[in-house]
Amino acid sequence: MELNSIQPAAGAKHSKRRVGRGIGSGLGKTAGRGHKGQKSRSGGYHKVGFEGGQMPMQRRLPKRGFKSLKLQFNAEITLDTLEVLGAAEVDLLSLKQAGLVGQMIKVVKVVKTGTLSKAVKLNGIGATAGAKASIEAAGGSVA
Repeated sequence: MELNSIQPAAGAKHSKRRVGRGIGSGLGKTAGRGHKGQKSRSGGYHKVGFEGGQMPMQRRLPKRGFKSLKLQFNAEITLDTLEVLGAAEVDLLSLKQAGLVGQMIKVVKVVKTGTLSKAVKLNGIGATAGAKASIEAAGGSVA
């Protein structure tokens, strides 16, 4: 094999379709665009959600609700997760290192799902009322 004899695999390259180049090409006259209408024109198309001038769906429906962008920095962990983690002291950094919460997370809260049998001390992590009662019943504390 020589550098000057390298070629792409058979069928890997194909020529671009040249439209509007006469009757003989099979793609002359309307060039595959059909007859008349908005889609046959150069630059003629509509924006997303356009319904031909009718009031579009996104404007007919009422605006409702709000979703705070701060939620992307919040996370929840369960009592079962703390049980599996098995650490005596848990803080945000240890949860990130264990891969239980994402790296962008700033606020973590423990929710009461499952049971906890080991004593766990939480540092800088919140807990719901039920989760706090379960942690303290197991001999742990929430700071």
